[in-house]
Amino acid sequence: MAWLRGVPRAEQFTSAVVIGELFKGAYRSPDAPRHLRNIETRVLPVLTVLPYDVDVARAYGALRAHLEETGQTLADADVQIAATAVHHDLELVTGNLRHFRRISGLRVNTILEEARRG
Repeated sequence: MAWLRGVPRAEQFTSAVVIGELFKGAYRSPDAPRHLRNIETRVLPVLTVLPYDVDVARAYGALRAHLEETGQTLADADVQIAATAVHHDLELVTGNLRHFRRISGLRVNTILEEARRG
């Protein structure tokens, strides 16, 4: 969290696909109303959500084709999130280095993994 506080608000983005994953988790929760309210009132107001549009879909197609050609697979949502970052020339902050490091052209920030290791 200390690291994130140092990132200017204007440089904080997320993908519409990530927001979809948050909503899915909220709807599956036994306390769905609370989680949905938190997404609407605490998460969405502080992030710029980048759309999954035709340009991102084009990047997704290229990344997905390359992964399949090299015999690697990832969940569609992960490739869509990566495509959003690649298309917008952004660095992806994730704790899932094992998956996202497979994607060529994707810049990955390892701060979450470093924090996890202490």
